[in-house]
Amino acid sequence: MDMFKTVLKIVQKQQTSLGFGLVALLTAGGEQIFSSVVFKCPCSGWNFSYGMVFLLVPALALLVLGYVMSNKTWKLFTGLCLRKSKLCRFKYFCACGVVFFQITTTAVVAPVSWIAVALLNGNYFECAITGINVTVFTNHLCDGKSPQCQDELYKFPCGRATHVPQSDSNDVLATLHAESQVLGWLLIASIMVFNLLLTCVARCNSPVSYLQLKFWRVYAQRESDLLESYTADHAEKLAERNLKSFFQQMPPEPVTTPPNQAWEKISSLYRFSTRDHYYSILHKYVEKCQDPAEARDHRMSSVRSDGPDTANPSVLTFVDEGKMML
Repeated sequence: MDMFKTVLKIVQKQQTSLGFGLVALLTAGGEQIFSSVVFKCPCSGWNFSYGMVFLLVPALALLVLGYVMSNKTWKLFTGLCLRKSKLCRFKYFCACGVVFFQITTTAVVAPVSWIAVALLNGNYFECAITGINVTVFTNHLCDGKSPQCQDELYKFPCGRATHVPQSDSNDVLATLHAESQVLGWLLIASIMVFNLLLTCVARCNSPVSYLQLKFWRVYAQRESDLLESYTADHAEKLAERNLKSFFQQMPPEPVTTPPNQAWEKISSLYRFSTRDHYYSILHKYVEKCQDPAEARDHRMSSVRSDGPDTANPSVLTFVDEGKMML
């Protein structure tokens, strides 16, 4: 369990230090272990189902885990059911959809890495395709082979075909392995090109300069780290104060804790505006609500964001991320 927590801490830093390559590398390593230790093709009528389950279900689980571990997911969905009137507005609904798409582009890294590495490995693909009972596929694989090739195709991954020469079986498996690797490389190339295009479009429409964007990224990460540290420290002091008061049966010492309204304001999604120069929703709250003059001039709605009425520029998707949650 301790090793699992250590790995998660490493993964939580993927957005700043090692990038998405670390997530892909960890996923690839997990797939190799999974393929060599757990996967055993049944060489029966279950070949297709068994192979596709091992290829797609872990990818689906990784996708769900990516959503769960994203701060932005919970900032978007927490309290969403209480804002039914806004959900009915088309503009608000579209903005939520854009935010969810931005979350997906981050969450999809691990599942795509799993599928790509699994295809390069070829074991799942070989098992699944040899279990397809479709004439087009079987004719393609057994073209020029012995007549019994199609009947015993599902036995090839285990080497148990008794009426087919070993050379034919090896040729079919080699063909499947090559096709699987071609699909894997095509998937990797497609994702890289797609990611490059998204990055270029996002940077092309960036409302801030390159150096300010670098500063903004550093600020967002440092704020997230310090917020976690301050939260843990303050919670420990409050718990210690309460326990001390209980066991010593004495009035508690005063400890200032932000009210519910303050937590609600800084828990919403950041909304970019060219009129303001705030680097996060916390920055906006501190500047507007902690200053008495500003507090008189701005109502609560000026800081609180019940949701993304308008989506932020794609280049600023990192603002609400912080560290991934578990």
